[in-house]
Amino acid sequence: MSNPPQPWQPWPGGGAPQPWAGPGVPPTLLASHADRERAVDVLRAGYGEGRLEQPEFEKRVSRAYAARTVAELALLVADLPQGPGPFHQSAVPVPPTFWHAPAPTNGKAVGSMVCGLLTFFTAGLTGIPAVVLGHSARGEIRRSGERGEGFAVTGLVLGWLSVAGWAVILTLLIVAGLATSG
Repeated sequence: MSNPPQPWQPWPGGGAPQPWAGPGVPPTLLASHADRERAVDVLRAGYGEGRLEQPEFEKRVSRAYAARTVAELALLVADLPQGPGPFHQSAVPVPPTFWHAPAPTNGKAVGSMVCGLLTFFTAGLTGIPAVVLGHSARGEIRRSGERGEGFAVTGLVLGWLSVAGWAVILTLLIVAGLATSG
């Protein structure tokens, strides 16, 4: 059998009751189910942190469910923290002077891309330098952590396309020369 609700008595523990639902809420405002559940959540947190002994916790929970007004709930949790405290940022932002400088872009990677783009204007003559610079740049980038991987790959692709194009053209010229001489 459950015990009948006791007449209301404020809890000892010091401190003035904290406003339950915010400033300006009349203490005679009837408590809702959600208000009671919030109060029980605060009590559970206090019990979990070791601020309340089990008998007192159980007594306060039963009174929270029997509370009629917001003021009664406020008194039940007045001596407990009601959520995380305000966050104070104590660290000062780091001035840009001390920021970590981004890794430089590899020069050979840039050269590879430029040579690869120039294959369109030089009839593919810069394709081999693009390939050589691109492979060299990718090795340096892996070792040093520099940026420019995309530049190196772009130079490699354009360079190899140029070399492949010249190989096809030379093969066709040789086949055509052998066909006409024989």
